[in-house]
Order: sequence, then C-alpha cells, then structure tokens
Amino acid sequence: MTNRPVKRSLTLNGHRTSVSLEDPFWTAFRDIAAARGQPLNDLAAEIDAARTRDEGLASAIRVFVLHHYRAAAASAGARSP
Repeated sequence: MTNRPVKRSLTLNGHRTSVSLEDPFWTAFRDIAAARGQPLNDLAAEIDAARTRDEGLASAIRVFVLHHYRAAAASAGARSP
C-alpha cells in the first residue's frame, strides 16, 4: 500500500470520472460498498449527489469513509459494558 493518491475511474450516472484516493481509502470505500451490497459506482454516485458543489468528490468520499467508521466505532462503544 502507498500513502500517495492513486487515480481510478468511476462511472457516475453514465459519465466517467477519475478520483484520486490513497490506497487505504480505496480499500475502505470498496469494503463499505460491499457491506451495503452496493456497486462501488452506485455508492460514489450517492456521495456525489449529497456533496456540496464546493467540495471535491475525492474529499467527499474521504469524509464519507471517516463518518462511516466513526459511526461504527460509536455504535460499538455504546454496546460495550
């Protein structure tokens, strides 16, 4: 794995675009999509639709991944004795 961003292509609503993310974010993004039973492109389109226009798609994906795992950690903490 590398800490340098890796550019990969996604298809959002029938249009190709490229996104640069670090390998750990690509892995987490794929894992989240798989856990949701959702194709990666569909999850990317969902994130794209929800982001503000002054926020880049790569940043929106990173924030989505962060929020996902923070929510999971908070949920796990709430279940701990």
